[in-house]
Amino acid sequence: MEILLAIFLCVLTGIVAIAFYYEHPKAEVPHGISEHQKLYVLHYFINFGFGLATLLDKVGIMSEIHFLRVVMATIPPLKDTRLHIKDLRFERVKVRIYQLKTSNSNQRRGILYFHGGVGQFGSIQAYERMCRYLCRKTNSVVVCVGYRLAPEHPFPAQFEDCLTAAIHFLRTAQDHGVDPSRIVICGDSSGGTLTAAVAQALVNRRDLPKLRAQILIYPFLQCVDFNLPSYQQNERVPILLKRRTLVLGLKYVNMDLGIMEEVFKGCHVSEDRRLKYQKWVGPDYIPHEFKTRGYKPSPTPLPSKELCELVESMFDPVFSPLLAEDSVIAQLPETFILTCEFDVLRDDGLLYKKRLEDHGVKVTWCHLQEGFHGTLFLALFGRVIGFRSGAKGLEKIVNFLRLM
Repeated sequence: MEILLAIFLCVLTGIVAIAFYYEHPKAEVPHGISEHQKLYVLHYFINFGFGLATLLDKVGIMSEIHFLRVVMATIPPLKDTRLHIKDLRFERVKVRIYQLKTSNSNQRRGILYFHGGVGQFGSIQAYERMCRYLCRKTNSVVVCVGYRLAPEHPFPAQFEDCLTAAIHFLRTAQDHGVDPSRIVICGDSSGGTLTAAVAQALVNRRDLPKLRAQILIYPFLQCVDFNLPSYQQNERVPILLKRRTLVLGLKYVNMDLGIMEEVFKGCHVSEDRRLKYQKWVGPDYIPHEFKTRGYKPSPTPLPSKELCELVESMFDPVFSPLLAEDSVIAQLPETFILTCEFDVLRDDGLLYKKRLEDHGVKVTWCHLQEGFHGTLFLALFGRVIGFRSGAKGLEKIVNFLRLM
């Protein structure tokens, strides 16, 4: 009887979760992705997970964010006896350090990794495979930063923890067998946002060694224009749908989702801000070849004074690094930027690439023609879940790091 009840409850949960699944935006997987059927199946399971998270949240069993954290934390790491792994704290910040047991050099490269998850989920455990991979392939000391998460720790606590960890590592690099002049910071998605923000915060620090480089993997970099070509073309492309991008972003900075449609239109940007940012953000700075899949210019909306004041924190370079002043951009270290063709955030990377190059910063750019948001993370799980484009991106990053 108990077994039948358990089966019934599981089936009921599944049915209700599917109902919530259908409340979420539907996907459109482009045929430009050769493994599009695999991506569609993957999207179904991810959207089902979001549906189940919504269900559990609504019935009071577990919050949506905590469910997503639990799911990501259960990702099993690869076993690897070649690595020495230890958990430490850099000041108040939890970190996990990876290094090859066979390496005795005191002049190794150091990689500080900031994981993705829109500041709300993701963890050291979830990114175990990524950090082990980078350690093995580049013989680097890799430090994964377990920064505090929202909403328990409101934005910008995540940035503050990453900056604290970076400063500590730069000061104590030699204690970990790392050459202080060979430290690279790296992150994917919102971790790429944190990477860019930390690099900017360090440019005027004369009491610390300079960063050797920064690696930005499909980063979110601006909140001015959500109608750039990549947002229009990839609105429904998994995994990061356009609507989901803004939902998670607004939750990150603890703002009401009721403002979403007005933000999509651009009513959150005052006339003064629009005039200032138009030299950095806009479709005119996106090369023509990235508009061939279709792009329709959006009319300039009338700003809402109340909304402009409400979202002011979103224009802080900590949240939108693309909006940093020229004097900061000009001092940034050598940069690797990875973009994916089928990613709403593609044009953020292209715009940042242009700004850096305009100021003489050396940029290595990797564009994955069949890539989508999250493709590198998935590549670490083998052929069943992984995608060829992700494996290509990881190889390019490793090659870049070996030159540092």
